[in-house]
Amino acid sequence: MLLGQVAGKVWATKKAPHLTGQTFLTVAVGKDLLVCADCVGAGEGETVLVATGSAARVAAGDHVPVDAAIIGIIDP
Repeated sequence: MLLGQVAGKVWATKKAPHLTGQTFLTVAVGKDLLVCADCVGAGEGETVLVATGSAARVAAGDHVPVDAAIIGIIDP
């Protein structure tokens, strides 16, 4: 798992059918910027916990093709 800060929203006008209804956010993790499925309703500027790989797919739901998912919002 990784800690990061939500940098902004990602807009996709066309996407795979399994991603319909899924919200995506960019998350700054160190010097990297990840596109993450938002499973908890995070907002811009919040510090979040990010799961990657198969853990992200479990968090986002069965058959959802994601590599990173926001699974928690860290309290200040």
